[in-house]
Amino acid sequence: MIAIDKLLVSDDVIAKQFVCDLNKCKGGCCEDGDAGAPLEKEELDRLNEFYEIIKPYLSADGIKEIERVGRYQYDREFGWVTPTIDGKLCAYGTKDKNGMIKCGIEQAYLDGKITWKKPISCHLYPIKTKKTKEHELLNYEPRETMCNPGCVLGEKLKVPVYVFLKEPLIRKYGEEVYGLLCKIADEYYAGEKV
Repeated sequence: MIAIDKLLVSDDVIAKQFVCDLNKCKGGCCEDGDAGAPLEKEELDRLNEFYEIIKPYLSADGIKEIERVGRYQYDREFGWVTPTIDGKLCAYGTKDKNGMIKCGIEQAYLDGKITWKKPISCHLYPIKTKKTKEHELLNYEPRETMCNPGCVLGEKLKVPVYVFLKEPLIRKYGEEVYGLLCKIADEYYAGEKV
């Protein structure tokens, strides 16, 4: 376990390798889970602020579900989450003709319509976070079958998890924390070569 202030980072974040292979997994993390995408409190405001702009990027079923249950909902186990369609696909996701899932929030961001890329829990995946009273835990938790292509591609390209997830790690924790993580990783990889 790597300790950076109140952040406890699993060794796997620097030791394991991963690169999403969307052509194989088809964005399955957007529909494979026990609830919708976990949301931070400030992200609830973002959904309220940007919903009407995001709405044209959503499927009819997604819009129907959001209008039925709300833009987000509270789950006793996971806290605030996005709604899902029939307990599977995130209501903010759409499937194209090839079965690839795309995030309506991210599509609106990529088109320059909003300034928020997507929920940080989605951006960080396959890192999952959990807060305790004293720490925030970062664990590398790829889905065994669904994420296997990403694990294989990461190993082939030799890209550590923390490098693949540089953008969301900086977005969430800042440049300074990411720099410390890189320094620890450099020491880890230097030790491997000895």
